[in-house]
Amino acid sequence: MVHARADKVVPAEPLLPLRDGGCHAFLGMKGMHHRNDGPSLFSIVTFAREHRKHPTPSERIFWRAVCQKQLGVRVRRQHPLHPYIADFFVPSHRLVIELDGAIHGERRELDLARDAYLASTYDVRVLRIDAELVERELHAALAIVRAAL
Repeated sequence: MVHARADKVVPAEPLLPLRDGGCHAFLGMKGMHHRNDGPSLFSIVTFAREHRKHPTPSERIFWRAVCQKQLGVRVRRQHPLHPYIADFFVPSHRLVIELDGAIHGERRELDLARDAYLASTYDVRVLRIDAELVERELHAALAIVRAAL
């Protein structure tokens, strides 16, 4: 692909692969034409669909407890909020529910920046619940969610 600048035509700069090769690395390589491009909505939706098919153990347990309006509200799982994907989303209360596994202890600052972005861009509240709590004491995790609704 080429980009036109004024009267010159220059080839697009290739996207550099992500250094760490994290779980979202493939989003940075498919369908993007410039290094400043973010992941497309299409690639995020595709990624969300894959995560719905292969949830983490805590997401599976939590989903069984909240699906089909068992909390009295509709809950969506792996809901795209571009450029992120929320683990769970309650649209009627504009509440994002994130289940944080062990990796999130090291990513605290990134999570706070993500929460601030979601709050300012989508006007949502973000509730973070420890994945271990969901796996060990589901009733306590659901009580936290009910209090936030």
